[in-house]
Amino acid sequence: MAKARTAYVCNECGADTAKWQGQCPACGAWDTMSEIVLEPAASARTAAPARRGGWAGAAEAPQVTPLAGVRQVDDLRVSTAIGEFDRVLGGGLVEGAVVLVGGDPGIGKSTLLLQAVAGMSSVLPGLYVTGEESLAQVAGRGQRLGLPLDGVNALAETCVERILGHAARLRPRLIVADSVQTLWTETLTAAPGSVSQVRESAARLVRYAKETGTAVFLVGHVTKEGGIAGPRVLEHMVDAVLYFEGDVGSRFRVLRAFKNRFGAVNELGVFAMGDKGLKEVPNPSAIFLSGASRQPGSCVMVTREGTRPLLVEVQALVDSSPLSNPRRVAVGLEQNRLAMLLAVLHRHGGIAVGDQDVFVNVVGGIRVQETAADLPVLLAVLSSLRDRPLAEKTVAFGEVGLSGEIRPVPNGEERLKEAATHGFRRAVVPKANAPRAGSYKGLEVVAVERLADAIDAAG
Repeated sequence: MAKARTAYVCNECGADTAKWQGQCPACGAWDTMSEIVLEPAASARTAAPARRGGWAGAAEAPQVTPLAGVRQVDDLRVSTAIGEFDRVLGGGLVEGAVVLVGGDPGIGKSTLLLQAVAGMSSVLPGLYVTGEESLAQVAGRGQRLGLPLDGVNALAETCVERILGHAARLRPRLIVADSVQTLWTETLTAAPGSVSQVRESAARLVRYAKETGTAVFLVGHVTKEGGIAGPRVLEHMVDAVLYFEGDVGSRFRVLRAFKNRFGAVNELGVFAMGDKGLKEVPNPSAIFLSGASRQPGSCVMVTREGTRPLLVEVQALVDSSPLSNPRRVAVGLEQNRLAMLLAVLHRHGGIAVGDQDVFVNVVGGIRVQETAADLPVLLAVLSSLRDRPLAEKTVAFGEVGLSGEIRPVPNGEERLKEAATHGFRRAVVPKANAPRAGSYKGLEVVAVERLADAIDAAG
């Protein structure tokens, strides 16, 4: 019997080499090369799934076509019966879409997908494939949540060939594979969960989805760093990558889109975990501000996640440090940007915190990645340093430049409208984002150009 040919693939970028190397020659990452068994081309053709009109070998060969002559077809979307889930997906589930859902253990991935499959069972016949739980456990969860399970089929299987065989017979329009790390294919000798098995199993399901128009959800484990476990190329193969996040002990969960070929990226959906499963939170700003109070070191900002403006509270604690190198800790923000903002505060605001420990936290477990948080962070730090709260019902947003200027941010009017809707009476914003006088009744807009103006506006 011929010896199996092997190669080494980088888990980060998917580049392969003939021999193991400590550093990937393509992306430069260290200790990311994993061995895979190369599949012969003949076995790959044999294992190819069938098309709707016959076997893959009988299909017509692809032809070169001018893009101008390609007929445009609008994506038909099916609602998952969960409004927040539809928002993150871009308005609903698209035919033939492959969606990868990742998150920490016990965060609610299986619960959310079971609710979605049950909610769409009357429109899309679903097949729930479980590789980690028994059918009794899946059925028990569905009954406990009170879900309509009449149109939902389940399968306890991990072999991709057998899964696709059942799918060819039942012809479901929706498949959930929980999880992709438990799947394996008969054409490879590697153990389930290895790089080669995860990549090839996902590739088989992606090919089946594109050839038959079946929507596929893949549940993925996460590493201790928070990324999807397995080869990074897995995220490139699918149409959408969603991450389920939440603090330990909190009943609120956040579903975030990091990649979406059918909708906006960085879209956010907020859920609350209860006795009957996950319930959508249509007004998350009210949740994130439920415990906000007028205390020193607190500032409310308007951030934007995808197409939705959100009001969140930024808290700062400034205290004298006993260390020679004071600590700079940021939770929900980029730590390097906090250090940069403190340097700007010293250079252009005349306020030094070099001998102080500075801790900044975004309340509610939200991760703010946009620069609109710069001005609220500095106002919160200034409030804590002076031990004096900001004016009541004050909101702020704006980017702070290295020369001390306050730069505008996108969608300023939508942010101000969200603040006025929730009863805020004062807004500190960049001058370029300031609306016409009287645009928002009951909301005083303080336009600032320089950091010194913002410090004076803080009072």
